Amino acid sequence: MSACIELNQVGKTYAGVTALDELSLTIERGEIVGLLGHNGAGKTTTIKLILGVIAPTRGSVTVLGYSPRGKQSKSLRLQWGYLPESVGFYEQLTGREVLEYFARLKRIDRARVRQLLEQFTLAQAADRRVKTYSKGMRQRLGLAQALLSSPKLLLLDEPTVGLDPIATRDFFLTLDELRRQGTTIVLSSHVLPGIEQHVDRVAILDSGRLRAWGTLDDLRREAALPLTIRARGNWPDGFDPDHLPHAGISSYQYADNTLTLTIKREKKLTIMRELLADKGIEDIDVQAPSLETLYTYYNNGGDTGHA
Repeated sequence: MSACIELNQVGKTYAGVTALDELSLTIERGEIVGLLGHNGAGKTTTIKLILGVIAPTRGSVTVLGYSPRGKQSKSLRLQWGYLPESVGFYEQLTGREVLEYFARLKRIDRARVRQLLEQFTLAQAADRRVKTYSKGMRQRLGLAQALLSSPKLLLLDEPTVGLDPIATRDFFLTLDELRRQGTTIVLSSHVLPGIEQHVDRVAILDSGRLRAWGTLDDLRREAALPLTIRARGNWPDGFDPDHLPHAGISSYQYADNTLTLTIKREKKLTIMRELLADKGIEDIDVQAPSLETLYTYYNNGGDTGHA
C-alpha cells in the first residue's frame, strides 16, 4: 500500500503564532483517518496544507506523490473532493445547477449529477433554488459536490453537521463503500461516537502538536485505560464479590442483577474466567475505552482526570 498523503516535520506559523508544530503523518491509500482536536488545535490548517491553499513554513507536504502547490496541482485538484465546515453556494442557483456548474469545471458527465441527486435524496428538490434549502439539504448538496469526480482523496470537515440520523447513517455507509473502492478519506469531526466504527486510524491534535496517532487498538494499548465489564445473571441472594480476585478491580457496582466492574486491562482474562465459572452468569459484555475517552485522555496529556 502506497502513501496518499505525507506530512514530514511540517510547521506553520502565522505572524509569530505557531498553528502547527513539527507534524509528521503518513496516510495510506484507501484508509479513513479521523483528524481530531479542539478548535484551534490545527485541524483546519492541516487540511489547508493538504489542499495546497497555504504553504508550510517548514517541512514538506506530498499528496498522491506530488506537492499540492507544485506543477501538478491542477491535475491533483481533479482527483480530490473537499467539503468545508461551512458550506456556501450561489443562493439563486438550483441544486441541479450547482452540481452541473462544478461538473463542467471538472469535466464530468451530467449523468453523474443525476446519480448524486438521487443518492443524497435531493432529486425532488433539484430544481429549487438553494436559498430555499434547509441546513441538512445544503450539507447533502455539499457532499454530492465533493463526490462528483469519484475522488481518490476526500477531505471532509464536520460533514455530518445538519444531517438527521438516517442521513448520517447513509453518509457513513457511503464512506465505507468509497474506502472499499480505494478512496482515501480524511475526516475532521467533533461527533466522536459517530465516526468511531468507521475510522482506520485517528490523529489527535492539540495546540498544533500531534498528541496521538494510530488505530484505536494502538491507542488503547498505549493509554492502558481500564476496561468496563457488565455481567448480568440470576443471583437470588445477590452476587458475592468474594468470588472475584480483588487485584485488578478498580470499582464494583451491583444493582438489578447486573454487575459492573472497572478493571485493569491486563486482568481481563483472569476476571473473565472467574465470572464464566459462576453458574448464575447469563450474559457478559466487555467495553474498551471509547474514542471519546481516548480523546479526553490524550488531550489531558495522558491524564485520566481522576485523582
